[in-house]
Amino acid sequence: METEKIKPGAVIGSALEIYGAQVWVLIPAAVAVFAILAVARILFTGGAVVIVSILSIVLTTFYQGMVVELVADVQDGRRDSSVGQLFGSIAPIVLSLIGLSLLVGLGVAIGFVLLIVPGVYLMTIWAVAAPSLVIERQGVFAAIGRSRELVRGHGWQVLGVILVVLVLALLAGILVGVLASGLGNGGVAVVQWAANVIISPFTALVSAVLYFSLRSLHGEARATQGPRPPESGLPTDPPAPGLS
Repeated sequence: METEKIKPGAVIGSALEIYGAQVWVLIPAAVAVFAILAVARILFTGGAVVIVSILSIVLTTFYQGMVVELVADVQDGRRDSSVGQLFGSIAPIVLSLIGLSLLVGLGVAIGFVLLIVPGVYLMTIWAVAAPSLVIERQGVFAAIGRSRELVRGHGWQVLGVILVVLVLALLAGILVGVLASGLGNGGVAVVQWAANVIISPFTALVSAVLYFSLRSLHGEARATQGPRPPESGLPTDPPAPGLS
């Protein structure tokens, strides 16, 4: 029987530690990815909001997948892969990731409509479905089942991590609303872009750290599916904090 439990504070702390160590990878990548979304928000308005929503799902999913690969890469204390390699490793599974995001989002939304509790439950047991798909390269439904398996026995702690992230996201949303108040469409898009650049690395890191922490508590070896070291002889980063 497992006696160790996930510590929400430790998960958040590890995510922030990796954020600080890899900030010059996470932020520039987010700037580039979410600049596309910002431009789309300026160009497409009114009835084209559906296009922006779809693009937001695609870009956010792609970025989150890259962050999961980065966390897998730095578990040995250093980042061996370039940003291009990290993004390239996600390309083959990006459609599966998007499908997973849509399925999980729909399921959780329906759950919240059904008196909230089912939505909270699904949001908890599916919390690490995306990292499972990225690292273990399984199908959408297999990743959902895998997430439930990893979360089992740690549900309340995982929910605690989720609530911390949701509160921070809510506060950020309020701040964005205040800063964007009275601005035109372009100004709102720029403020939202800046918020995405700062917040998205953190939320993606928390999900990835949570996944690897759950694997560790289940006594599983570190994943090996992550990106391979570059063969080009490119210099790597100095040692960065890993996960314990």
